[in-house]
Amino acid sequence: MTAPTAAPPIAGPPGLRFDLVAGLTAAAVVLPKAMAYATVAGLPVAVGLYTALVPMAIYALLGSSRLLSVSSTTTLAILTGTELGLIVPDGDPARLLTATATLTGLVGALLLLARLLQLGFVANFISTPVLTGFKAGIGLVIVLDQVPKLLGIHVARQGFFLDIVSVAQHLGQSSSITLAVAVATFVVLIGMERLRPHSPAPLVVVAGGIAAAWLLGLEGQGVSLVGLIPQGLPSITLPDPALIASLAPGALGIALMSFTETIAAGRAFATPTDPPIDANRELVATGLANVGGAVLGAMPAGGGTSQTAVVRAAGGRSQRASLVTGAAALATMLLLAPLLGLLPNATLAAIVIVYSVGLIEPAEFRAIRSVRSMEFRWALIACLGVLLLGTLEGIVVAIIVSMIGLASQTARPRVSVIGRKRGADVLRPLSPEHPDDETFEGLLIVRPEGRLFFVNAQNVSDQIRTLIDRSQPRVVALDMSRVHDLEYSALQALMEGEARITERGITVWLVGLNPDVLDMVRHAGLADRLGRERMLFNARAAIERYQAMQAGACTSPAASGDLLDAERDDQ
Repeated sequence: MTAPTAAPPIAGPPGLRFDLVAGLTAAAVVLPKAMAYATVAGLPVAVGLYTALVPMAIYALLGSSRLLSVSSTTTLAILTGTELGLIVPDGDPARLLTATATLTGLVGALLLLARLLQLGFVANFISTPVLTGFKAGIGLVIVLDQVPKLLGIHVARQGFFLDIVSVAQHLGQSSSITLAVAVATFVVLIGMERLRPHSPAPLVVVAGGIAAAWLLGLEGQGVSLVGLIPQGLPSITLPDPALIASLAPGALGIALMSFTETIAAGRAFATPTDPPIDANRELVATGLANVGGAVLGAMPAGGGTSQTAVVRAAGGRSQRASLVTGAAALATMLLLAPLLGLLPNATLAAIVIVYSVGLIEPAEFRAIRSVRSMEFRWALIACLGVLLLGTLEGIVVAIIVSMIGLASQTARPRVSVIGRKRGADVLRPLSPEHPDDETFEGLLIVRPEGRLFFVNAQNVSDQIRTLIDRSQPRVVALDMSRVHDLEYSALQALMEGEARITERGITVWLVGLNPDVLDMVRHAGLADRLGRERMLFNARAAIERYQAMQAGACTSPAASGDLLDAERDDQ
C-alpha cells in the first residue's frame, strides 16, 4: 500500500494589510461624499459620517458580499431629502433628526419584513431600461439642486422645470468668489479622476477647501460654510411613532431602491470565486444596518457602486475593509469635526455633482434605443416621471412602467408557423429572411412560446385562429415544446379552441408537451379525447405522420413518435 498523500494546506484568510489599505483609501473617498449626500438630503453633514459608520459596520458583519460598501448613495439621498421636506418643511433641526431616525428605522423594518415574506425576488421588478431612466431623472434633479450652492444664491424649490427658470432669474445675484471656489473644486476633482481613477480626490478638495476658508477668510467674503459639526459620538435618537403613517409610503420606495442598488452593486463586483449574493440575506443585512443606523442618527443606507469600486481598485479582499472605513469615520467624528465646519458648501456641492452626473448615461439610452424602441420609451417615461412628478412618485412611475412592460410582453407571446430548412433536417419559424423554407400542403405547424395563462390565452387563441383562416389546413399541429407552463384558464381556452377547430373539419394534433403540461392535459381529459394518435412526440414526428398519411401508409404509434409511448420509454 502506498502512503496516503498529504492534504494540501488550507489557504489562509486574505491579508489584513490589503484590507487596511483599501479601507483607508475608501474612507478618503466615501467620507467626503457621505457628508455631501447628507446636504443633498437637507441634513447636517455629521449625519453623513454617522451613515458611513453604523450601517457600514453592521453590513460588514452580516452581508453576503465580500466587498460591498454600504452607506449613503446619491439616489437614496435625494429620495430621503424629498420625503423629509414633506414632513419637516420648516427644516426644524430637532424635528428633522427625529424624522430621519423614524424614516431610516422604517426602511430597515420594511427590509426585514420583506425577508420574512421571502420577497428577495422583488429586486428584479424594475427593468434595466426603466432603472436607467429613473437614475437619469434623479441625476438631473440632484445637479439642478446643487447649482444654487455653486453660485451662492438661494432658490425655493417648486419643481424641476420651474426651478430651472428660477435659477436663470437669479443669475445676476451670483457670488463670484463662491463660483470661483466651485470651479477650483471641479478642476481638481475632474483632473484627478481623469489622471488617477479612484484616487482620494474628494479628500484633496475637502482639505483644500478647508485650508482656503481658513487662510483666505472666505466666510467673511460671503462664501457659505458648513458650520458647526458636533464633535464626538452620535447621540441616541428614538423614532417618533406619530410619524410612521406619514413616512411609510416614502419609506417603502426608499427601501425598494436601497435593496435594488445593494443587489445590483453586490452582483456587479462579485467574482467567480466569491460566494453568490444571497438576496434574502441582503435583506437582513441592509435591514439591520438601517435599523441600527436609525438609533444613532444615520440616514437610509444601501450598497454603493462607486465606493465599492474604490475598495476593489485598492485591493480590498473582505469586509474588513469596510470596518476600517467605519473606523476612519469614527476617528473623523472624534478628532476632525471642528475642521470640517470650515468646509465651503460650494465644495460639497461640486463633489455631489461630479459623483452624481454619472447617473445620467446618454450612451445607455442610445444602446437601449438601438435594440428596442419600446424599452427606450420606458426609460424616457421613467425619467420624465421623476422630473415632472418628483422622485418618490418617480419610483411609482418606474414600477408601473415596468409592470405594464411585463404585462405587454406576456400578454402578446410569440406564435410562429414552423417550416423546414430546404435540404436539411432543421425546423424553424418562417420568416422573410428564409423565404426558401418548405411547408407542407394541408399541414400547419403552429408554435406558441412562453407561459400560457389567463392574461395571454385569448391573444394566443386569436393568433392561431388567424393563421388557420389564412392557411385553411387539413391538420393543425400545435407544437407546445416552448410552452413551459399551462395555467387553468389557458387550458380551458386550448380545449375550447380544439373543439371549435374540430367542428370545422380540421384535425388537431398536440405536439411536444413537456411532462407538467402533459399531466394537466391528462387530468383535464383532453388526452383521452384526442387519443394516442393525435399526441405526438415532436414536430418532426408530426411531419412524418402527415407525410405517411398523405402517402396512404399505415404507421404504428411508436413509429410515428407517439408522445405517450415515448414518455413511457423515458421512464
